[in-house]
Amino acid sequence: MSLYQQLLTRGLALSAKTKLFSLVFALALVALAATSFSATRDTRVALFAVPLTADQAGEVQTLLAAWNIPYAPESDNVRVAPGKRSDILLRLSIAGVPHAHLATSAELFAHAGALTPQSVLEAQTRDGLAADLALGLRGLDGVADARVIIAPARTGMYADEASHDASASVRITLANGAHISPRTIAGIRAFVAGGVPGLDAAHVTVLDDRGLAPESGTDGDAAGEPDADGVAAALQTALDAAFGANATIVRVHRDVLAERRDVHDVRRTALGGTIARSASDERYNSTVKKYAKADSVEDRGSDVRDERRVSLPGATQRRSVAVFVDASRGLDLAKIRSLAEAVTGIDPGRGDLLRVEAVPFAAPVVPRAVSVPGWALLGAFAGIVPQAIVALTIAAVIFGAARPARALALKLIDSATVRSTSREVAGIPPVRVRGALAGEPPHIAAAIISALPAATATAVLELYPPEERAAIVARLARAASPLVPDAEELLRARA
Repeated sequence: MSLYQQLLTRGLALSAKTKLFSLVFALALVALAATSFSATRDTRVALFAVPLTADQAGEVQTLLAAWNIPYAPESDNVRVAPGKRSDILLRLSIAGVPHAHLATSAELFAHAGALTPQSVLEAQTRDGLAADLALGLRGLDGVADARVIIAPARTGMYADEASHDASASVRITLANGAHISPRTIAGIRAFVAGGVPGLDAAHVTVLDDRGLAPESGTDGDAAGEPDADGVAAALQTALDAAFGANATIVRVHRDVLAERRDVHDVRRTALGGTIARSASDERYNSTVKKYAKADSVEDRGSDVRDERRVSLPGATQRRSVAVFVDASRGLDLAKIRSLAEAVTGIDPGRGDLLRVEAVPFAAPVVPRAVSVPGWALLGAFAGIVPQAIVALTIAAVIFGAARPARALALKLIDSATVRSTSREVAGIPPVRVRGALAGEPPHIAAAIISALPAATATAVLELYPPEERAAIVARLARAASPLVPDAEELLRARA
């Protein structure tokens, strides 16, 4: 007999109570396995609807790791929790990640073949070089994104055709709150010019998202002076570090020259005393009728200083700085004024203005708890009263019927066991009946024996030990209990 047949035979030979317990245990195991599978199943979804390139997936994973957001990396995407997908996409969109993919020179030439036209190869070389330069500019501090366009040099083939030198245009996207100094702009020009053969740095144009050159207009001047935002940020940072955050507020206004200004100044300084002296002597002698006049000029020498100043358009004409100090802090205004003059480079001769005033700062608005009257709370809970009553009633019914239902289930199991065993032992010799009833409790044995003929029942009882026989006989003397007990028996069972 095979192992499967042996297990099947043993399973069929079990009592009804054991079979029911085994079935309930198997169902519990299945439910536990299903719950474990559901709990351990990966429910994360793809973050992006379209596949990402390797560089895009890398920068997304780097940012998610910096934000401490759990994710599952993939080759062309990222998997996150379904409930956080919208929030993560919003944060990435604000951060400008992922950047648009730029095909580098290696990617473009990977698709070039021996039959590719020369004009196509030149265009691919130019586009790949522009992408390489843009990727290099993305790593600069304060530059969120960059785009480079290269115009190659063109030599006129005919006498009436003009030649053009190579040029390039760079559009940069600054990070939130970032500023770029003129020295950085000069470095960007040199970087792009050094990457393109035959390109002069003077032919590189740099623009920001507003379409303005960052080093011109109100954002800076040709002399390298910082803009108003840069001065305000530098002073605010210094004051916050010295006196604490939220103790001061800095505002800077910068007036800019709209036209070129040329100033010529000549100064003469005397070497000693006065620089020059002139005298005039006029005389008339009436006796001899003679008139005489003499003029004399004396120049002792001087030191001449000739100064010529040129102010280009965009230069600073005047700078005004205002510092608001929280009056409740009791800070030293003189020290703050001295620090502000040193940091902002105030020039009184140019007409610059600095004001430091202590003013009471407005207190932060704290949300006030709104008191809710009792009748409003009662009205809020009135809608759920019917549902609560139904739920409590169902819970009370289940709790009250738990014990009777259990007793009924046990009686049903016992009755099924009695009927099954009675059918099996009908017409069987007493010795075999005794063997079939081995291990059965006294009440089950009494119920089965009571269904046998009197002669068979007496013979079976004689085969039991005295103690077990007495227990079975005591139960045989009782009245047969119905399948469903009455109310009094149920109440006694619960007591």
